[in-house]
Amino acid sequence: MQDKEVSVGAVPASEENDLAELGIAAAAAAIRDGDITSESYSAALLRRARENSDLNSFITIDESAVLTAARDADKARAAGFRVPLLGVPIGVKDSYATRGLRTTLGVEALRSFVPTEDSQVVGSIKDAGGIVLGKVNLVEMSFGLTGSNSFYGQVKNPYGHEHVPGGSSSGSGASVAARIVPAALGGDTVGSIRVPASLCGVVGFKPTTGRWPRGGVAPISHTLDTTGVLARSVEDCALIDQVVTKDAAAPRSGRSDLQGARFAHAPRQYMELIDPETEAHFENALLRLQDAGAEVVEIDLGEDFSPLADRLTWNLFFREARESVTEFLRQHNFPVSFEEIYNELKPELKEVWSHLVQPSGQGYISQKTYEAILSVDRPELQRRLGRVFTHGFDALIFPTTPTPAPLIEHRSRFKVAGEEVSDLFLAKNTVPTSGAGLPGISIPIGLTGHGLPIGIEIDGAHGSDRKLLDLARRVETVFDALPAPEERTV
Repeated sequence: MQDKEVSVGAVPASEENDLAELGIAAAAAAIRDGDITSESYSAALLRRARENSDLNSFITIDESAVLTAARDADKARAAGFRVPLLGVPIGVKDSYATRGLRTTLGVEALRSFVPTEDSQVVGSIKDAGGIVLGKVNLVEMSFGLTGSNSFYGQVKNPYGHEHVPGGSSSGSGASVAARIVPAALGGDTVGSIRVPASLCGVVGFKPTTGRWPRGGVAPISHTLDTTGVLARSVEDCALIDQVVTKDAAAPRSGRSDLQGARFAHAPRQYMELIDPETEAHFENALLRLQDAGAEVVEIDLGEDFSPLADRLTWNLFFREARESVTEFLRQHNFPVSFEEIYNELKPELKEVWSHLVQPSGQGYISQKTYEAILSVDRPELQRRLGRVFTHGFDALIFPTTPTPAPLIEHRSRFKVAGEEVSDLFLAKNTVPTSGAGLPGISIPIGLTGHGLPIGIEIDGAHGSDRKLLDLARRVETVFDALPAPEERTV
């Protein structure tokens, strides 16, 4: 991790832990009310970052810049300045351009690049008083689900350092779970926010595709890409969503119960192959939702649902990558070409790009096939999922990942319920949501016998983000909060 360290006054360990447990909303309120200073809070988080450096969750931290921004926030607060995130530091996935702070996209070719402009989302966070604590690690060019980066290091899962954290927003999930930051920005194309949220035991919110701005964020697929956030509560995700979108519509209902809530559950599509412990936790979660007053109804989305979702989503993922990345590098003056990035990729990823991303590859789909996916397949998937909500359901619910975090040493191939699968299997359940562009949120529901988190995903209708966040907040109250990684018992 490249950083610039500075010396700050000592804070008792107990007080530091209390500060690190604060979420976005709680920290913002404490700073606003004068209960804590941004400087003390930021200093505590920076110490957490140093203490947890073995997680490889960050690529870059400039401690001096963070503390300077924190002191400025404290002065602004004393002068009566009031904005929603004043003095609160967050993590930013290193696919987001950050003015004055290096932005690598996870590749070696950009190890020294420092942008002159912020991405749109980062600009919104700063306008609201937020501070960028640092740039969190990610899979090269956001292509991967296990947190493996050949140049900046493998990110580790805080709940089990020998296990993957998920990806591609791997550092985002790990840093939030480890209490280094209260929230971190991420990106989601096939599940890259929700997968690490599930595996690291935090909340991950993927907005409706197009709801959040994407300017200044390295793309994969302009059809599927979504910026979003990982935090430790639904409330914090909702606050960041409101800041980024400036959407005050559909405020919190004020309800905490689930009376009248209707959930659709499609086991044939989302539980065909599933880890036994994940299945048991999910089935128990359904019972708890029903005990809280919700109705859970089993549905069937069709025999061809999973093949349809997989085919269209992965084809768009690979087919749009070259054009999207090339245009992004040009528009934002990144000092590297697509070919230079391609030539420096780790061998296994370069092989995938050679086959599926480069026009000369045998797996590169034709223009005719691509247009058919956009005009036929994607609308069909959207229609299929849209019917869930037109039939009176508030949400579709399923296990976010079909398995807890696999071991790092087995990250490419591992077994689930006795069947060998690849790392792409981690996104098996998140892919349809991405393909259809729906909003989805993953919340933790418990730990396995080995202390690894399990998540449940709740999807809403297209554009129903604020209603989904309110529903997820009510669902969250049904489940016990996970202990911090160092506090868990195995």
